[in-house]
Amino acid sequence: MKYLSLAVLLCCLLPLSNAHCFVMEIKPGMTRCQDSDDQTWHEVGSSWRNSKCMDCTCEGCCSAYSTPRDFPADCISVFDSVACVYRVHKRDDPTVQCPIYSAVGK
Repeated sequence: MKYLSLAVLLCCLLPLSNAHCFVMEIKPGMTRCQDSDDQTWHEVGSSWRNSKCMDCTCEGCCSAYSTPRDFPADCISVFDSVACVYRVHKRDDPTVQCPIYSAVGK
């Protein structure tokens, strides 16, 4: 019964988390690791940002951006995949930036 309760709790909490990280295994003696998205090789101890906007080391990767959750209704959130950021601007005028009241991630 306690495992079922734990499973239900974890399923309820999962949608609340939008930022994500994952861990990669470093085996003893490894000197390099491979980015699972870009298939590029990196020295142990180095860090990089991959094409999926993840900040990585050989130990794991985390999203490099936060996702806006609360902003004025007349605004829209658009992801800039080059800068790895969300830009929030007026729906009818992309030159007017909007305030972000809350965000998740990073």
